[in-house]
Amino acid sequence: MEKETIIELKNIRKEFPGVVALDNVNMKIRASEVHALVGENGAGKSTLMKILSGTYSNYGGSVICKGEEIHMKCEKDAFKYGISIVAQELNYVSELSIAENLFLGREPKKGKVFVNKAERLKETQRLLDEMGLDYNPREKMGNLNVAQRQMIEILKSLSRDSRVIIMDEPTSALTSKESEILFSKVNELKQKGIAFIFISHRLEEVFELCDSYTVLRDGKWIASGDIKDVDTDKLIAMMVGRDIKDIYPPIPQIGKDIRLEVKNLGRKDVFQKVSFQVHKGEIFGLAGMVGAGRSEIVETLFGLARANEGEIILDGKPIKIRSVKDAIQNGISMVTEDRRTYGFVGVRSISDNIILPNGDLFAKGGIWDKKKVQQEVAKICKRLSVKAPDANTLVGNLSGGNQQKVVLAKWLVRNIKLLILDEPTRGIDVGAKQEIYSLITEFAEQGLAIILISSDMPEVLSMSHRVGVVGGGKMLGILDRNEISQNKIMKMIVEAKGDE
Repeated sequence: MEKETIIELKNIRKEFPGVVALDNVNMKIRASEVHALVGENGAGKSTLMKILSGTYSNYGGSVICKGEEIHMKCEKDAFKYGISIVAQELNYVSELSIAENLFLGREPKKGKVFVNKAERLKETQRLLDEMGLDYNPREKMGNLNVAQRQMIEILKSLSRDSRVIIMDEPTSALTSKESEILFSKVNELKQKGIAFIFISHRLEEVFELCDSYTVLRDGKWIASGDIKDVDTDKLIAMMVGRDIKDIYPPIPQIGKDIRLEVKNLGRKDVFQKVSFQVHKGEIFGLAGMVGAGRSEIVETLFGLARANEGEIILDGKPIKIRSVKDAIQNGISMVTEDRRTYGFVGVRSISDNIILPNGDLFAKGGIWDKKKVQQEVAKICKRLSVKAPDANTLVGNLSGGNQQKVVLAKWLVRNIKLLILDEPTRGIDVGAKQEIYSLITEFAEQGLAIILISSDMPEVLSMSHRVGVVGGGKMLGILDRNEISQNKIMKMIVEAKGDE
């Protein structure tokens, strides 16, 4: 028996000034299914979902809901038809509680005027319990971490009794456990007739969770079908228009000279007695569960926090890092995990983003050397193959992969010695990942020392010369390339937990 079609998109076309973002795109969403919408950054996925969720009302083609053509002018119209979206950009008020955020704009009332706070708390607690989330409904959103905020955004969508829920990269900031909870809830709701549209660059999640798929490329519909009828290679080939066999390039030979030596580094109550070395031309991976202390270690190396014990030795000389300025002056740079918050300024141009942290290179006496700026920005953008009309393009308008290249570019204009990459390919498509991997190996070939943190285990295994395994704020061990395996890493983590 064929499942009921809840939503059908027919010949959808959307234009922006000078750009056709969507060109005659078709898609069917059926009840009790999770439908994957996949494609590279810039393929048109978010634009299509903004039409379906009422953000864009000026478009060509038809949106049909249960046989009736509808036209939504705002998000509230979409809610009326049972459509809601969990956007990639989190939407919350940090000073309000979980309960207040969850029912913002639709608070239960006591009479006609007053908010029924007791009812709001009760309903919030019920929803948290249903999702298996052990959060205090009175806790301020600003006190939650990124993963917890993401779960509340998902909960907000589920609380609206929606029949179609759009999830745009919902697991990008979730731990494995939280992703499992989410997937379990999605499968529960699917059995009740709810449909999901799932957008993710993590194809393993697409195959784990989804029933059907639609592929977009360059704003055009490429294919739709049942997920069981395709494999990863076929899906990738449709997404990028070519076969990608060797996504991970061969990594170069490691250098002989030690660039960085960390001895017994520690931050009180965060991590303790961490020691390791990184050679010139080495990609040194840091593996471990979320919360193990990986990011905290590299944040200390970059001066975002101060160590209270241990030594940092660069090119054989002990250095003191009390601030980010100290790190940069010593030739250490870092691409942070949350690039949108800390990596770039979306409302400024590519050129501005590259020169902002490099005033000492491009300005004298408070005056910018415009000719030098133009030359250096053009050179680094060409080297990294940043795809944009010109250097005056706003970084917020670029695809995720190109945003990440701009973040890299602002450091590579300097003569750096150590590059720290914390989740460098999070939220970018498979084609852009391949470009980032090629750049990383190119940097290593040129003698740059690199520390790579990734929660994507195949990424850290394939791209690292050696891997340091972190757990409970300690370095559990260091594995050479010929002995690295996912099983060994997980065994070290599990055994360390057992000893706690």
